[in-house]
Amino acid sequence: MTAGVNDRFDFTAPVPPADQLGAVHFIAIGGSGMSGVARLFLAQDSTVSGSDAQDSPTLRALAADGAQVHVGHDPAHLGQARTVVVSSAIRETNPELAHARRAGLLVLHRAQAIAALLPGRDTVAVAGANGKTTTSAMLTVALQAAGAAPAYVLGSEITGQGTNAAPGEGSAFVVEADESDGSFLAYRPQVAVATNITADHLDFYGDLATIERAFETFAGTIRDGGLLVAGADDPGAGRLAGRVAAQGRRVVTFGAGAEADLHLGGFTADGMRSSARLTWRRPLADMPEGTTRTLFVPMPGRHNLLNAAAALLAATAGLGQDVDAVLAGLAAFPGTHRRFEPVGTAAGVRVVDDYAHNPDKVAAAVQAGRALITGGERLVVLFQPHLYSRTAGFAAEFAAALAAADVVVLMEVYAAREDPVPGVTGALVADALAQRPDFAGTVRFVPDRATVLPPLVGLLRAGDLVLTLGAGDVTELGPQLLAALREQLPGGGAA
Repeated sequence: MTAGVNDRFDFTAPVPPADQLGAVHFIAIGGSGMSGVARLFLAQDSTVSGSDAQDSPTLRALAADGAQVHVGHDPAHLGQARTVVVSSAIRETNPELAHARRAGLLVLHRAQAIAALLPGRDTVAVAGANGKTTTSAMLTVALQAAGAAPAYVLGSEITGQGTNAAPGEGSAFVVEADESDGSFLAYRPQVAVATNITADHLDFYGDLATIERAFETFAGTIRDGGLLVAGADDPGAGRLAGRVAAQGRRVVTFGAGAEADLHLGGFTADGMRSSARLTWRRPLADMPEGTTRTLFVPMPGRHNLLNAAAALLAATAGLGQDVDAVLAGLAAFPGTHRRFEPVGTAAGVRVVDDYAHNPDKVAAAVQAGRALITGGERLVVLFQPHLYSRTAGFAAEFAAALAAADVVVLMEVYAAREDPVPGVTGALVADALAQRPDFAGTVRFVPDRATVLPPLVGLLRAGDLVLTLGAGDVTELGPQLLAALREQLPGGGAA
């Protein structure tokens, strides 16, 4: 396989519009990403079927909405489908996919299925190694607050809305664009956002230079007259902005550095609320140079203010929305599932869950948690590494990201789409952390997920803040930890 080239799908090829796809079958329809796309097809009255390995509330909800769903994978489940939709996680040996290939059915990647829904819409595609879920969710909520009624399909549910995808009534369509497999090239957006570009997904790209070339190709998919919004503080995104601007195309940047078109300064934090002073360094969206505003977000962390600035520029400079209406929407942002999401409190211990799974994301979550520590409390991290390739390549970087914590419990690697690699375990990160001179805390490696809670509970005391971090099933342990705390620690009340 050529680095950075998906040999299963050509994301640069045009896709027929959704109304020409006929009956559509979704393999693994119960997944968070696939179920959202299926709902969008149901909303436009497409005939939808799908299968998943096991029953779930999501499957039952889709059935209630009109989809024909099946438990298990069998070629017979395809029925009269003319189009089959899969994600990169579905292997070619899947019996339904193998049958679709043999039968000559149109097989689309999930991103291509989304692209089929986009003709006639003002699409915003939000990409980046870090922050794309939060940024695209912030943009969606801000557009809703401004009355734009956008369609959206995101990587996680917006808190309080109960879904990660909705058809919307307006012309705007917000897409979280995943670069991990090259599928972010499918959308042909009016506005593209590059929050940052770092050395992630090296199992697909091989090196940072190939990732940067892919983002330049992504920027090249922007429609004529469209806009690139890029993070000026990030070296990779900054280089992309410079290259695109040199081509005579529209670019706006955000960041804390002097060169940003929308400058953030005066960062403040107050518990779960953050703010920054915005200054327009050049005229944008009817805002004269020198205009100032205050940006508020109900989330901790400087990174979330930068995410909000990206959303603000996409909505205003990109889609022409009113700046103050967008700022009001951002100030009321309810959050998204698994993005620094409070889980609960028991025995005086607070638990927060986050999807952080690369070193930058882990560092941002740890720093946000550290900012919430105001007295003698401790920051405790339960971290589940994600992917053997990422763990092997970035063990030292993960250790650096975790070093600001007081207690770290490492779990075994969550394999996801990879097969085990001899010698690559969560112990690589634990050992690297233990050897860091700037880490004076406690680190434990507990390889058996089934036995990780007792030693963690034994390390905790009232006042601690626990972060459960990782893209795997570590998220299930937060509620279990709270239950264990109520049973094993004195005064284990809940909040």
